[in-house]
Amino acid sequence: MGIADDLTEPALAAALPDREVRAYPAVLSTESVALAWARAGAPHGSVVAAGYQVSPRGRGGLPWTVSPERDLCFSVVLRPELSVAREGWSYAAAVCGIADIRDRPAITWPDEVRTARGLAGSVGAWAELGPSGVRWLVLTVLLPDVGGQRAAELARAVPAIEHRLAADPADVLADYKPRCDTLGRRVCARMIPLGPAGPQIEGTAADVLSDGSLVIRTDRGNRIAVRPQNLGVLDQLPTAESTD
Repeated sequence: MGIADDLTEPALAAALPDREVRAYPAVLSTESVALAWARAGAPHGSVVAAGYQVSPRGRGGLPWTVSPERDLCFSVVLRPELSVAREGWSYAAAVCGIADIRDRPAITWPDEVRTARGLAGSVGAWAELGPSGVRWLVLTVLLPDVGGQRAAELARAVPAIEHRLAADPADVLADYKPRCDTLGRRVCARMIPLGPAGPQIEGTAADVLSDGSLVIRTDRGNRIAVRPQNLGVLDQLPTAESTD
């Protein structure tokens, strides 16, 4: 199996100068390659792309469908300054970075960006934790329907994500919250482990915090913070109709 011209290592190196890049005709997933590379010492900003992925997956191992002809799905190794408590912030920063390069974006907490055309980006994160913070992070990003300009689109996305990850969280949230269509909606957060007996939190999405958590206000008035790395599935619920 060959690799499209816009995803070869020379194309990526030209679009992303001064970065380490690896491109493959086919892999199990770019995430699996990036994880091994990160453990072996890949520098901050290293990028892995592939023409075809057998089993691409996003947040929490949820399966993705990736078209090898039109979609861009890649992984990037990052070494951010993040405490263990703020591991989930990588989701907020990454989706805000993707939203920055999209027209009229809407963020669906914790891992998606949408536009009027549909899904415009999705993120999965794997963090290696140490005693004092996040040692390294692998972000895997899906950008659907990019077409034949994937190296150029990758070159737009990676710096945008890095910029948001390094920025003041207050500044990121100032742009994130107005774009987030989850806020104000009734939701049910089904937590890991998923299953009939698994924990669930139901209420109104009220806020997003500087650790990336979604605050859900329950019908009893309690405010519960749900971390993205602990979420299984977030279901949107119909709004209860008022009765006289």
